[in-house]
Amino acid sequence: MVASTPPPTFAREPALIVPSLRRERTLWNAGFVRIAGVDEVGVAPTSGAVVAAAVIMKPGGRQIPGVRDSKTLSAAQRERLDPIIRRRAVAVGVGAASVTEIDRLNIYHATHLAMRRAIRRLGGHDHVLVDGLRIAEFESHVGPYTAIVDGDAVCYSIACASVLAKVVRDRMMTRLAARYPQYGWERNAGYATREHRAAMRAYGLTPFHRRSFQAVHATVAGEQQMLPFDLGPALAALAEDELAEMDVLASEAYSAIDAGIEAGEAGAGLEQEFA
Repeated sequence: MVASTPPPTFAREPALIVPSLRRERTLWNAGFVRIAGVDEVGVAPTSGAVVAAAVIMKPGGRQIPGVRDSKTLSAAQRERLDPIIRRRAVAVGVGAASVTEIDRLNIYHATHLAMRRAIRRLGGHDHVLVDGLRIAEFESHVGPYTAIVDGDAVCYSIACASVLAKVVRDRMMTRLAARYPQYGWERNAGYATREHRAAMRAYGLTPFHRRSFQAVHATVAGEQQMLPFDLGPALAALAEDELAEMDVLASEAYSAIDAGIEAGEAGAGLEQEFA
């Protein structure tokens, strides 16, 4: 008797999590109206600013199909959703912390600074929903808030914010890539990919690299050698006006974004700014 061969089994891909309005509805039912979802992008990269977005959606509004954690979306999907979210939102704020601030404050504090700046640009809010864990002294700056672990995956307003923040930061890195084409920022968004690490070793660092990051030190010095924070006379001699220019570039981009929203252009101003 020939033994039967069991049918092949195939690994099932995990289902994508679709964020819900459950948390927003709880707050709306309690009398709160302006519920802000907040998320950040750019904590891990070795170059570029960290960017945060804050979004207030209309109470009782329907969810936009396709909105979910920006990390699970392609660049094309995020670009398609960005103007739709902006049109549907009651208010949008974008904030950032520059590389200079990241190196001075550390990435933890700089990220929360970017979040607070985004929230301040909303023009008022009743409650904040933020991705992640509780943040020390955050309530003293933004008022009542709820921290939600994996909030960008499970909370609709935070997912909307994650999409906007990612689009803004990617466009900014693409714009910087035109000035520093060796590093591939339009492809790697400043993350320490093999291409980016090789460019850092070959061409050195720009004013947009985060010198406080250990990965930057290790890459420039060689994987086995660690450097002190001051990377030597060549880097110490970087012109102060170029560092200041980095902050001006960031400020101009964020101001243009906010101006476009206030004018009701639904992202048109952003497209022109980053053309």
